[in-house]
Amino acid sequence: MGKGKVLVTGATGFVAGHCIRELAENGYQVRGTVRSLEKSDVSHLGALGELEFAQARLDSDDGWDEAARGCDYLLHVASPIPFTAPKREDDVIRPAVDGTLRALRAAAGAGIRRAVLTSSLDAICHDHAAAGHVRTEEDWSDLAQCSAYAKSKVLAERAAWDLSAARGLEVVTLMPGAVLGPALTSKRGSSTDVIRRMLAREMPAIPPLSLAYTDVRDLAAAHRLALEVPAAAGNRYICAGDPMPLSGIAKLLAEEYGPRGYRVSLRTLPAWVLRAAAPFSGEARLAADMLGTTQQVSSGKAERELGWVRRPARETVIDTAEDLIAKGVLAPPRHRREDAVA
Repeated sequence: MGKGKVLVTGATGFVAGHCIRELAENGYQVRGTVRSLEKSDVSHLGALGELEFAQARLDSDDGWDEAARGCDYLLHVASPIPFTAPKREDDVIRPAVDGTLRALRAAAGAGIRRAVLTSSLDAICHDHAAAGHVRTEEDWSDLAQCSAYAKSKVLAERAAWDLSAARGLEVVTLMPGAVLGPALTSKRGSSTDVIRRMLAREMPAIPPLSLAYTDVRDLAAAHRLALEVPAAAGNRYICAGDPMPLSGIAKLLAEEYGPRGYRVSLRTLPAWVLRAAAPFSGEARLAADMLGTTQQVSSGKAERELGWVRRPARETVIDTAEDLIAKGVLAPPRHRREDAVA
């Protein structure tokens, strides 16, 4: 007999796929939500065991009650992640908040025991008044200092806690940093594209940003542990390591892959250039919004209470790069070692 059935939202996503694998390998039955039963590609999940799928979208009420029926737990992973700054904040905020409420209401109505919500460090790290402060689960971002994506994470998580109190549903929230690691398919998270672009030399200069990172495999394990540890109910958990500047990742990749012909730039992009480009580029605006944000956090609570263990950042970065190469997402280098330049 299995450990119960878990509804995982956004089953085709980078993080959700790893959560599904983690659950399947640990004796759970899994039902995943997809945007369309006819069009969504779930072929890469076929090797993970016997899975069920249900159609449910963040922007529609249809299908959620049916998706939750018969499930014991919920992992609400699905949330819009913009690759560039959106023209309208509500294009990101509304699907995140409304989708969270749809999933949790369906869970409460179906008698689901516990819901785990994938939040983000963006929900705690945007507060310049607390610069230099090591962020913990007690912190919340100041909405006035948040990008649209950060606002979506703050508002979605607050909505989850309000619904938890009103409906008596056990909720746990997890706050990862930028998620890296190998993917189950050639489709992957936006964070891993930074590694690809560095190795492909599509990033001629490195933005002066420093982010905390989370290995997708460790994040999947944290989701499972948040279901299993009784005392986790009602808690927030930071699931990220120490921050690493993008320049540090570039240096690591240059050292590791320069001898293999990959020409990784080590030039730094001045912050003023990024700010100057922001009005003309959604991508630059997204990066400029992160300037000055300190992701100095502590994952001690997750380690103590959940028994969570995280990989070293170097291992995560290298595994991400190796996966990009192995899956053919990254073209083979055309340059000899002696041609590589900083």
